[in-house]
Amino acid sequence: AEVMKARDTTATPTHGSHRYSTGACDDPLQPVTSDETVSAGGTVTLTCRVAENDNSSLQWSNTAQQTLYFGEKRALRDNRIQLHRSTPTELSITISEVQLSDEGEYTCSLFTMPVRTARATVTVLGVPSKPHLSGFENPVMEGGSVTLFCSSTGSKPPAQLRWYREDQELPGGQEKVESDPDNPTYKVSSELTLEVSRSDNKAFITCAVDHATLTSGNKKSVQALRVEYSPNVQILPSSDLPREGERFNLQCLGNSNPEPNSYIWQKKDGALPPLAKSDGAFLHFEMLNKSDNGVYLCLADNGIGRSQGAYILLVQDAADYIADPTAMSSPSGVDHAVIGGVVAVIVFILLCLLIIFGRYLIRHKGTYLTHEAKGSDDAPDADTAIINAEGGTSGGEDKKEYFI
Repeated sequence: AEVMKARDTTATPTHGSHRYSTGACDDPLQPVTSDETVSAGGTVTLTCRVAENDNSSLQWSNTAQQTLYFGEKRALRDNRIQLHRSTPTELSITISEVQLSDEGEYTCSLFTMPVRTARATVTVLGVPSKPHLSGFENPVMEGGSVTLFCSSTGSKPPAQLRWYREDQELPGGQEKVESDPDNPTYKVSSELTLEVSRSDNKAFITCAVDHATLTSGNKKSVQALRVEYSPNVQILPSSDLPREGERFNLQCLGNSNPEPNSYIWQKKDGALPPLAKSDGAFLHFEMLNKSDNGVYLCLADNGIGRSQGAYILLVQDAADYIADPTAMSSPSGVDHAVIGGVVAVIVFILLCLLIIFGRYLIRHKGTYLTHEAKGSDDAPDADTAIINAEGGTSGGEDKKEYFI
């Protein structure tokens, strides 16, 4: 009997897709199947259909031509293979935990006279392993270069490796692909050379795998660079306004990797003051004095290099500090301005009151003189003059004035 095969040989299988075989359009009994692509460890479904059936049975066979299912009957004892659907016009089976060895052509047959068949190709994709990073074992000197390595195994087809510094992709990785002698998979590796600066210290370098079986960024490895560099010295004072008689400290910041292991304090053009004590990164002044004024130097050494920083110390008098408005905080200055304004207003009001009161006294004194003169010319004596004066009647007792 002639076996009729229907298969599309032009389509390219891709992950998660399938292609249908084509049969004789004028033969309703010709089985129709589709090619499938699945990742290793996943599950694939094989479906075989016919437009019509003359009560013949459909059958699925594996790549070794072993019968898997004949209608609803299991023929091969493999628990990974299960019946999905069985009708007179369809036979569907599933294969779980797919292995690379499951890849190949599967055959669906309809046992008519002659027997009609169709084939479905199952493509199994190898899932790449998490990438392995190397080259970070030793620190790198500032201004030097480092070569990093990344590798991943088990991919099919070969995976691609991508490099990133933080979130920025790095070009220039040299990729190499090798076949695995024991499996139909590949090992991919990539080599990247970087020139580093001190800003790269603790920067995260990522190697990520790009493959059809993975979502973006699903498998990656991350490590931090270690860059060593010489000190960049900065001196910090404990106060921005050092005052005479106070305690005062200077701190030397090395800003290096590794941290400085040696600090040397000096005073430019002279020795350190007697009351200035160096303690590693600190220079302590127990009691500031005007004689402490000058330029102080800190020399830091971390074994890779050394650097020097300078600080100009100007000690203020306590009296100058009180008189200097810059020595006050902004809120305190505002309060003193308000108080000064209030005092000025009060002084102005008092002056006005004194002027008004003085003018009142002057005018009142003139009245006294006028009353004293009235009626005194004709009076024989002082008592008579007072009685005869204006307002000196008996009805005005409350307005009498007596002068002693």
